Amino acid sequence: MSRIGKKPVTVPSGVTISVNNENVVTVKGPKGELKQSVDRDIKIEIKDGTVDVVRPTEQIRHRAMHGLYRSLISNMVTGVTEGYTKKLELVGVGYKASNQGNLLDLALGYSHNIVFEIPKELKVTTSQEKGQNPMISFESSDKQLIGQVCAKIRSLRKPEPYKGKGVKFAGEVLRRKAGKSAGK
Repeated sequence: MSRIGKKPVTVPSGVTISVNNENVVTVKGPKGELKQSVDRDIKIEIKDGTVDVVRPTEQIRHRAMHGLYRSLISNMVTGVTEGYTKKLELVGVGYKASNQGNLLDLALGYSHNIVFEIPKELKVTTSQEKGQNPMISFESSDKQLIGQVCAKIRSLRKPEPYKGKGVKFAGEVLRRKAGKSAGK
């Protein structure tokens, strides 16, 4: 039995969870509403302020999805109550970020600036303080979406291993390499 799949998801007050006929789980809370379709074999049971995920058999496919859907539902409940935040840091000379609404303008050392459109479900803010690297912070109730957008922005200029220049997550520890050593 999946250890994660067996744990019930507790539903805090102010959050409502419903499952429709097509096995789509809807979670509504103070920070928004999220939906997730669940495989037709997996059963979602809502009772006494908890949500249980039940699998029908011990097939490998069912065992694989058991913990997955429990984690997704748990992330949705956390998202609509507390929300998620992620921060990206731009390390490099001349690297800048600014935003107008949901348009993010990035100067990452290429010949032209990169204009990146942020989905409307995300709230983005940029900050540049003297002596600090530019920061981009994202807020959302959807953990999957915020992670996907941050990964896409990071892929525009990944941190390189010698000087550490590039877009990295705040607090991310990079594996650094030593440069050339003088021969002779």
